[in-house]
Amino acid sequence: MTPAGRRRRESVRMQAAELYEQETKPSEVARRLRVSVKSACHWHQLWRDGGREALASRGPSGSRCRLSPRCLEKLPAYLDEGPAAHGWVEDQVWTASRVATLIGRKFHISYSVSGATRLMHRLGFSPQVPARRVAERDERAVTTWKEATWAEVKGPGRPAGATSASRTKQGSPGSRHGDEPGADEGAHRS
Repeated sequence: MTPAGRRRRESVRMQAAELYEQETKPSEVARRLRVSVKSACHWHQLWRDGGREALASRGPSGSRCRLSPRCLEKLPAYLDEGPAAHGWVEDQVWTASRVATLIGRKFHISYSVSGATRLMHRLGFSPQVPARRVAERDERAVTTWKEATWAEVKGPGRPAGATSASRTKQGSPGSRHGDEPGADEGAHRS
C-alpha cells in the first residue's frame, strides 16, 4: 500500500473512533465512511478494547525488506548497468528471476521471483516493453517464414461450409410442429 493509502486508512479509522465516541452504531459508521460493516465492527471491537490508540496505524504491514538501506541504494545502480554486465549476454532484459539471482549474487540474500517483483515495484521499476524492434531483425526472413513455414504448421483450418460449432443432431421431420420450417417434409414420405 502506498503512503497516501495508509494515511487515508488511518484517517478513516480515526473518523470511526470519533463516531464510536458519539455512540454511533457500527452499521451507521460503515455507511457514513463507506467501508464494509465487517471492518466497522472490527474497528468497534478494537476501540472498545483499547480506545483511539487501538485504531492508530502501526506502520506498514507485511514483512520488512531484507535488504539494508545501503543495499537498496546499490541495487538500482546494478540494474542500470544492464543484464550483460552481470552475465546475461543473450538479451538486455531484466526479468524478476534475474533480479532475484542478482540480489543473491551481490548481497547473499535469497529472494523469490515474486519477492523480487514486489521489491522492484517498491523501488519504482516496472515491467517494460521494448520501444522498437531489435536491429538484428531480418524482415525478409520473417516474411518468408510467415508465407512458407507458418502455412505448413498452421494446417488447413475449417472447411468453408462448416459454420456450426455444436454437435447436435437435427430433429426428425416428424417431430416438428406444423408452423416450423421443414414440418411438411415428413408428410411427403411414405
